[in-house]
Amino acid sequence: MTETVKKQKSYKKLGFTYLETAEIVVSLNQLLSNYIVHYHKLRMFHWNVEGGDFFELHEQFEIEYNEVKLQIDIIAERIRVFGLKPKHTLRQHIELSKIEEAEGERIPTAMVQEILKDFGILHNALLDLIDAALKTGDAATEELATEFIRRLEKRHWMFTAWSKSS
Repeated sequence: MTETVKKQKSYKKLGFTYLETAEIVVSLNQLLSNYIVHYHKLRMFHWNVEGGDFFELHEQFEIEYNEVKLQIDIIAERIRVFGLKPKHTLRQHIELSKIEEAEGERIPTAMVQEILKDFGILHNALLDLIDAALKTGDAATEELATEFIRRLEKRHWMFTAWSKSS
């Protein structure tokens, strides 16, 4: 047995092996990057929304980015619980994120459609995280992801209902 394998097998953090935490942390970093790019997009939409829906969407984008800011912190701290450090440069997050930056002007309905698209990406990343947590029996990460999904699904429903009126 090589020295590296011995170290990996002997490493324990909260009852998980190094390899088990690695899969969870990879999923957490993916989720973190998606949320960071999503956060930036929400801020940009908040600042630049115009038209008859200004007051409503300006407020809703602010509600959303404030919640996402809290979720980003929770995800990063969850990575730290495992004794590892989250990705931390914008370049790393942009490269890792499946959510893309929004470039150019958008009308309010297009902004909402973009947010709904991001919700789908975030939902898939959360499901990946739940899968990683289930494989290792990590109930805390599974619960975190489930709470995020519950909120995401409700907000998806609300933004979808709003987009039908436009």
